[in-house]
Amino acid sequence: MTRTLAQRTQLLKPSPTLGITAKAAAMKADGKPVLSLSVGEPDFNTPSEICEAAIKAIESGRTKYTPSAGIPELREQIAGNYNQRFGQQVGPSQVVVSCGAKHSVFNALTVLVDPGDEVILIAPYWMTYKDQVLLAGGVPVVVHADADQGFVPTREQLEAAISPKTRAIIVNTPSNPTGATLPLETLETIAQLADRHGFWILSDEIYDRLVYQGEHASFAQLGSKIADQMIYINGCSKTYAMTGWRIGYLIVPKPVAQAVSNFQDQVTSNPTSFAQVGALAAFRMQEQEVEAMRQEFDTRRHHVLGLLGEIPDLQVPTPNGAFYVFPDFSAYFSKAIPDDLTLAEKLLDEALVALVPGSVFEGPGHLRLSYAVSMETLTQAVERIAEFLRRNAP
Repeated sequence: MTRTLAQRTQLLKPSPTLGITAKAAAMKADGKPVLSLSVGEPDFNTPSEICEAAIKAIESGRTKYTPSAGIPELREQIAGNYNQRFGQQVGPSQVVVSCGAKHSVFNALTVLVDPGDEVILIAPYWMTYKDQVLLAGGVPVVVHADADQGFVPTREQLEAAISPKTRAIIVNTPSNPTGATLPLETLETIAQLADRHGFWILSDEIYDRLVYQGEHASFAQLGSKIADQMIYINGCSKTYAMTGWRIGYLIVPKPVAQAVSNFQDQVTSNPTSFAQVGALAAFRMQEQEVEAMRQEFDTRRHHVLGLLGEIPDLQVPTPNGAFYVFPDFSAYFSKAIPDDLTLAEKLLDEALVALVPGSVFEGPGHLRLSYAVSMETLTQAVERIAEFLRRNAP
């Protein structure tokens, strides 16, 4: 008998960001002074009051199973924060807490998408979306929103992507990898199309507290007009520097919440008990510490944009959210460096700077730089990039 893996495993690819990060770490372990701008996580420590809450939970014995959808007080807190922020009236029964926002996206796709259903993605997009759509049996349909349009899709582009098989659209604002934010007008357009054609909106707003000009625009602001078709996804990772804690959540209509809870019950059961207590402390904490992190990221954003702006012929769209810059390096492509994949490899091997190639996000020609690092690291890394480009200019 021939033993083979299930066909769905052929759909999976290793995470390029984790692969580059791992290679950079291995090079550093060998003594090479690698600077990594590839990691998508805050470099701050988790705030102490969150850590202390989790430690107390462990010491008091809160290390047992919890309800699969999360502890009641956390779900109630999430619903209350959402209602206060957006003027809504969702209840705890509409909240499902999972092992990170990525897990929440997968749960939603699994319970909503049947084989052959189409799911619209707006490129450049976080590469996990496509893999998860494929795992759910869906068909990704990609809308390309380029830098010259601010990475914001037009109504015409969105309408052209819709078919009778359209089941959902995934929207990520602020965006990983571009840092772009979608204006409320674009969200209203998407909501109108979803209502007219009867598809779901999966709104991943994990970077919603990291916006630098104006206010974050959310589908939640559209109220009851879209509530029955929206899957709101968020978590603790970016806002509270809790990437390793793996706490995310979704807010959905009750039938979807029950389906997700039932599915999660058979796959992972509950998120880690004491991490949920830490998340509860996060959602109850004062805003000063969160705002201090946002301001520091904004300072770094201005700094790295200034440095990159000094590199000739480099096109650098200004990001308004998250902690990424997504410059276009295509002016530096040549026979020796034909694309962003090759450029990323050479920058790591020769300049000792780790970046993520834009092609993995369907943003060819670009590289993603994370400024969730120190100012000193940013300065040294961009100096190395500039020097490499000067030496290898076509």
